[in-house]
Amino acid sequence: MPSTGFSKGPIALTNTAIDRVLGAKGPGAYALGHMKGPTFIVQYAGRSDSDLNSRLKSWVGSYSAFKCDYATSPKAAFEKECFVFHAFGETRLLDNKIHPDRPANSGWRCPHCKIFT
Repeated sequence: MPSTGFSKGPIALTNTAIDRVLGAKGPGAYALGHMKGPTFIVQYAGRSDSDLNSRLKSWVGSYSAFKCDYATSPKAAFEKECFVFHAFGETRLLDNKIHPDRPANSGWRCPHCKIFT
């Protein structure tokens, strides 16, 4: 099984837990899912271009656990989201309905496929 490479998690997806591990506002990527024994099962790949804490809070009640990291930039968050999306089965196995989108007029390309070429 691939690794997400995230340094934070798995952590219970609650407002309290999110605030405990994510104090600063900033871009980042995350994986949502659940625990099966000691194993974190990835069900969704996502990101925030500006406020990882708030974005994760919008998912409370939808999944039970998460892994995440801040990113150095919105582009780095997009690239990490793409990595997790591709590594964990894309729309075949994840709850993601589409490939991660990029901001309008950004020109960013997925480093793992040719969707935006």
